[in-house]
Amino acid sequence: MDTINYSELDRAIIVATQGGLPLVARPYHQLAEQLQISAELLMQRMRQMQETGVIRRIGVVPNHYALGYRANGMSVWDVPDEMIDQLGERVGKLSFVSHCYRRPRHLPQWRYNLFAMVHGKTRDEVEVQVAQIAALLGAQVRAHEILYSTRILKKTGLRLKKNVTPRAITQP
Repeated sequence: MDTINYSELDRAIIVATQGGLPLVARPYHQLAEQLQISAELLMQRMRQMQETGVIRRIGVVPNHYALGYRANGMSVWDVPDEMIDQLGERVGKLSFVSHCYRRPRHLPQWRYNLFAMVHGKTRDEVEVQVAQIAALLGAQVRAHEILYSTRILKKTGLRLKKNVTPRAITQP
């Protein structure tokens, strides 16, 4: 029985999945077949990589433009630093906020420390959503702006070069 070299296996899994999961009913089984391992081992390794932070998350990344959402606005907020975790968590739970996070201020030029991305079919729709965020944040908001997207940026994470060819890996 050969020992599995997990670093080699994990790298092969990352290379196989970094462009996205296959759009099939059983994507993990298809990838496992491609890597010549069991689906159970593939899922176990991916869970382990998530637990250790190698993989931060597995999720859907929609193309908002293709779905008709052409008015994409990053709302930026000046809120008290000591309340940002609590406020950011509330904003991040809103159904129309795709992502919400803290960013450092760069005073005096940039006062904003909380960012929340919203997507709308029109700028009016985005402004309504931003008004809802403002109402939720209430008196904690000292200032805010909406920065509208002017072009589509390719959304990808770290990419490994494909210099590791997936091959059969003997399992116990």
